[in-house]
Amino acid sequence: MPPPFKPLRLDHVVLRVRDMEKTLTFYRDVIGAELEREIPEIGMKQLRAGASIIDLVPAAAGAEAVPESAQNMDHLCLRIEPWSESVLAAHFSHFSVPVEGEGIRYGAEGNGPSIYVRDPEGNVVELKGPPLEG
Repeated sequence: MPPPFKPLRLDHVVLRVRDMEKTLTFYRDVIGAELEREIPEIGMKQLRAGASIIDLVPAAAGAEAVPESAQNMDHLCLRIEPWSESVLAAHFSHFSVPVEGEGIRYGAEGNGPSIYVRDPEGNVVELKGPPLEG
């Protein structure tokens, strides 16, 4: 029996981070997400990325701390517009953030251009452009 619902889009991603200020600056200033809410009791910062939320939580919070050798996520993907590889390259260069793995990849809307960058915690952030026609 199939579930009585259909997934619609990414709602939120929770990242357990070691350096809150660097990571907050990356997602706010480099990626363009807006700080929407803070929960000081647990050190959480919530950023709005279009229809989705990126939660930043201190790595030491919760049941157990994230060890230095552990990744806290494989990657997150944000659909962006407008898409211009040259403009994106200049933007990330300005922030000294290397662009990795440019290519055409499959996503929620089908195949389209994407690039990878890494946040200060080493997490891969995929930025995805519009789907290819055809």
